Amino acid sequence: MSSFGLLALGGNLPSQFGSPIQTLQESLIHLNRNDVHIRAVSRFFQTPCFPAEAGPDYVNAAVAIHTTLSAAELLTQLHKIESTFGRERLIRWGTRPLDIDLIGFESQVLPNASAWARWHDLPPEQQTQEAPEELILPHPRLQDRGFVLAPLMDIAPDWKHPVLGRTVAQMFGDLPEFAQKEPQPL
Repeated sequence: MSSFGLLALGGNLPSQFGSPIQTLQESLIHLNRNDVHIRAVSRFFQTPCFPAEAGPDYVNAAVAIHTTLSAAELLTQLHKIESTFGRERLIRWGTRPLDIDLIGFESQVLPNASAWARWHDLPPEQQTQEAPEELILPHPRLQDRGFVLAPLMDIAPDWKHPVLGRTVAQMFGDLPEFAQKEPQPL
């Protein structure tokens, strides 16, 4: 049986495959193998680095996939791809050649609603210090990130968040105007 998933891709450092744009393009080839089949790819967007002046601008995109893998198996495969592209997890939210986040997987809430709520409600100052040890789905901060929602608008505007009950289009519309305008199509 095949499952539907949404991925967010980003990077702001070159890899052995070239610039961040070339890196994202090459990562799509690595993603679309074996048990993962790409169904849609967003435009690429340029987004300022966060925090400001912490590094070069990011290139971001979103991908819709079908896979026979479980969410945990898919995450393991995504981490292997990131590693192939030179990703090292040294600093939370640090600069990187490639980041692939599993944003949503069907309508699953993992590991459960209370664990999801804990990460969703984590104060911003703690978000930079703490990382979950287990897969949290849907991504607990996707509704706050224009650099994720803008690309998702291209491929899945009607996907509904299984906890918040809001579509991608509604969550994007809920963002402050500056956050909606920050990601610029390339």
